[in-house]
Amino acid sequence: MPRPLPIRGLNHLALAVKDTQVSIAFYRDVLGFRQVERPPFDFPGAWLVGYGIQIHILETEHAFDGGDQPNSRGDHYAFALKDESQLVEILNEHGIPFIQRVNAGNIHQTFFQDPDGHSIEVAVYPADPPFID
Repeated sequence: MPRPLPIRGLNHLALAVKDTQVSIAFYRDVLGFRQVERPPFDFPGAWLVGYGIQIHILETEHAFDGGDQPNSRGDHYAFALKDESQLVEILNEHGIPFIQRVNAGNIHQTFFQDPDGHSIEVAVYPADPPFID
């Protein structure tokens, strides 16, 4: 069997958005990312960093439209929380609608969307399960 690529981690998520400034505010104010310098590309956008991950905002008229409800069974990304005790209060402070459920693994998940409809999951996750070989 051929060897896998020598991946060492996730570097960034690239998100197509309609409005760079609205997305910067969301990822900064709601999720705690910080904006960093970005090369002088010939299109609008921004780079944000936090928690060992970069988010690259790419402004385009062809931005993703995820509909009006978070999609837990479609493309989404998930952030691990240390503590979820203030989660609902914080999302309500920002006026962000969300849905909550407990999955088959007994993980209490919260789903919401960014301003462009990208679905986001947050939860307190257990340690990685054992590998199946």
